[in-house]
Amino acid sequence: MKVLKFGGTSVGNPQMMKNVANIIKSKEKTIVVLSAVSGTTDALLKIARNIQNSEIVIAGIEIEKLENFYLHFIIELFNDKENYLEAMKIVDEYFVSLNKYLSLKISQIHINEILTFGELLSTKLFGKYLSSIGVDNELLFALDFMKLKSNGEPDFNFISEELNKILNSFSESKLFVTQGYICRNSFGETDNLKRGGSDFSATIIGNVVNASQVQIWTDIDGVHNNDPRYVENTETIKELSYSEAAELAYFGAKILHPTCVHPVQAKKIPLILKNTMNPSSKGTTIFSEVRTDKIKAVAAKDGITVIKIRSAGMLNAYGFLRKVFEIFENYKVPVDMITTSEVSVSLTIDNSSDLLNIVADLMKFGHVEYEQNQSIICVVGDFLATNRGYIAKVSQAVKDIPIRMVSYGGSDNNISLVVCSKNKIQALNSLHEKLFGNNSVVGIESFQLSEVQAN
Repeated sequence: MKVLKFGGTSVGNPQMMKNVANIIKSKEKTIVVLSAVSGTTDALLKIARNIQNSEIVIAGIEIEKLENFYLHFIIELFNDKENYLEAMKIVDEYFVSLNKYLSLKISQIHINEILTFGELLSTKLFGKYLSSIGVDNELLFALDFMKLKSNGEPDFNFISEELNKILNSFSESKLFVTQGYICRNSFGETDNLKRGGSDFSATIIGNVVNASQVQIWTDIDGVHNNDPRYVENTETIKELSYSEAAELAYFGAKILHPTCVHPVQAKKIPLILKNTMNPSSKGTTIFSEVRTDKIKAVAAKDGITVIKIRSAGMLNAYGFLRKVFEIFENYKVPVDMITTSEVSVSLTIDNSSDLLNIVADLMKFGHVEYEQNQSIICVVGDFLATNRGYIAKVSQAVKDIPIRMVSYGGSDNNISLVVCSKNKIQALNSLHEKLFGNNSVVGIESFQLSEVQAN
């Protein structure tokens, strides 16, 4: 069985939805995971906030605008009157339900319910379109099987038991359509997997059905070796290990949600990133840890704050770092990078909502400084401790850029630098020129050869 996930831009207009129908043709059993049509979730969230703020007239206008969008959408999607009228009933059903919230004092649970409408609409309309062109399919409702545990993590045992039970009841069917993003929490209430959660849905499903592969279809030809928004002549990376992909996803590669690698990695299921606009492109394949001794890509993560704690009490002391990290734990703020010396520790966070409170608590231990508007530049590849040359190559590339922090050795796949965000684009371009200038990938041998020739 294969799992294919299509993002919002992949079903963003009727023609794109028709293209998806052509892509999914397969003799193998397939589960198709769909996001909401592009822009729908933002529109629904805006409507929910309007209702929450008692802006009922504005909310009603926004609902009407969104409904008109879908009424025009189905006119283009369906060529015959019978299927168009059935699709119109689907649209009408959800917008009647949405209008009922206008008279309610809504809570977060209501907002979560409203946000499900995007995925439910896209999957119902897509399933109806497949049926209209003679493609048999079964619609699966994610709220029947996708569930979180009390700690917010997927309940894999529950999901596996419920989803496989449902699939076994359709033993003759080969094509299934379901929603990404939406789920239930441990109390059975409607919830979601947060932004980008459809990727996570797809790899969770892939894990519990032991899929032969999971494909994630977006609007770009796989993972690029640098950010094409800021750097020219980037190239698609053909292969990545799970660890490399996870690093890139966490540190800025927008094509992949950070959480989605682990479910497929646990079962060694290949994860393939493809482009709906260019289906013939091979994209990027992510699979088991294959060492290639090469630098693969560069990514950047913005919105970073650097915090430095200096204390003479650190010298020859134990327990100091534990006390520091307990403060971040209390505020539920994860730490990205950390460097230490005998009397100081520098670390980075990407959530500054409680920054002043965190700084106040840290000042109990010593002098505290912080800098905002920083970026982490992450160089990803295969960095075995026994290999040579990588850090020198990276350092040479950024020799003209002020570096706030460096992290190397904590991972076999990551060299991270912190720079002021105003220097990010310069750093990305400089690294790209030095690491990928003449060759698509830089390895140890090419670096050592160039150094010998330079001497």
